[in-house]
Amino acid sequence: MQFTELADFPISAGVLTEWLPYAPAAEWKQDSRPASYIHEAHLRRCSDARYGGGRESWLGTAFEIDGEIDPEKFRRALQRWIDRHETLRSHTSLSVADRAASPLIRRTVPPGKVTVRRIRHDPSDPETIRDHLHGLFDDYTTPHRWPAYVFATLEQTPGDRPDAAPYFTVFFGADHSIIDGYSIVLVAHEITALYEEERTGRRAELFPVGSYIDFGAAERDESDQLDEGHEAVRIWKHTLKVCGGNAPSFPLPIGPRPAHPIPQHRASERWFDEAQASVFAARCRDAGAGFFAGVLACFGAATRELTGVDNFRVVAPSHTRTGPMWAGALGWFVGVRPVDLDLTGTTDFAVLAARAARELRRTRAAAVVPFDRVGELLGVPIRPKFVVSYMDVRFVPMAAQWPEWNARALRSRSFAHDVYIWINRTPEGVNMSARFPDNPVAAANVLRFLHRTRELMCDVVTSSARVPGAPGREVPPTGE
Repeated sequence: MQFTELADFPISAGVLTEWLPYAPAAEWKQDSRPASYIHEAHLRRCSDARYGGGRESWLGTAFEIDGEIDPEKFRRALQRWIDRHETLRSHTSLSVADRAASPLIRRTVPPGKVTVRRIRHDPSDPETIRDHLHGLFDDYTTPHRWPAYVFATLEQTPGDRPDAAPYFTVFFGADHSIIDGYSIVLVAHEITALYEEERTGRRAELFPVGSYIDFGAAERDESDQLDEGHEAVRIWKHTLKVCGGNAPSFPLPIGPRPAHPIPQHRASERWFDEAQASVFAARCRDAGAGFFAGVLACFGAATRELTGVDNFRVVAPSHTRTGPMWAGALGWFVGVRPVDLDLTGTTDFAVLAARAARELRRTRAAAVVPFDRVGELLGVPIRPKFVVSYMDVRFVPMAAQWPEWNARALRSRSFAHDVYIWINRTPEGVNMSARFPDNPVAAANVLRFLHRTRELMCDVVTSSARVPGAPGREVPPTGE
């Protein structure tokens, strides 16, 4: 599944329908469970007008379902999906205007009490529909109101192909506080399965899931016990020290911060097909490393070539889904770790991959502790500025059907002065997507950096040299 922005998703002329969740005021119950650290920090940051109320932080998906839509059956499928994931029936808000000090208030609706209302529009052209979807997602996906998510469907106009088989496209967008990148790739399968059950009677057979609200409460209990002696705090303290008090930044210039926020530039490419990805994975195993360590090795080698520095420093997200009950749950199950890859003395892939594997093991403690809690203990807010994310989503249920469904993962526009790169391994291969400041300096340097990294990864795939036992190389440890 490719991760892209809504602006890059192909949209045809047709009839757009909004599907809007609704719960009567009497159904909302006071809920004493706290928000997760990352949810609370996001809520407070987004209360600042400079952040647009959170409207720059939504994630979403789009996918196709064969056949003409049955509105009532689709409505029931959405209502059942909302019942399945408690985070879609709960809302956390700030109680007073002071975002820095106000306590949080949570209210939750029991299962079966959320209905979905339908608003059907007149037929429109593609650009009008795209503009409407942008406005719909921006309006609804703020963490300060419920629902912080919204659905839409697009029934295509037959146009020049009146004999083509009918289908409709489903769009879903949600604020980051209730969903992460892995959650997004689950949506197409679950909604399609529930709709098919409503339509045909064939059981959806979805696995039971836990509640992200329970996860957040348990995580907060554990995190509140941390002190400055914890390994995660020591890791971040060292990173902030060597990076001048901030999180790692992109190794090349990205131009000055603009006086007024402007949307970031974006890039998206297929880097490998599945055969090439399998060869790259084998080369990583030869080096005693995992796939992500191999990716970091190539990023590091590109950094050494382009800048001459001896370290590749970046922030890397990691999922915190530690048990089977969280595997299919919707929520923001993400921790981040600083990575400091030593590039001294070599650009050899096997050596750097082994070093990257060791670095990922060294920083594992930081990946499972909320970085906002670490920032509290250090008295310094941690704001990631250069991020490389890796996800392997080949084994997500029905992942093989994504091309057939034209499934895409979507993300909102961003106005930040940072660089984010996503590397995703899917059943079709490896996709890269990135966003960075929209100025000539950033465009030249980030694209040059990405291009060289891809070349180095391709060199690893085409190389016939086997790593183990090569003279003069470090002996890599096994595992990651």
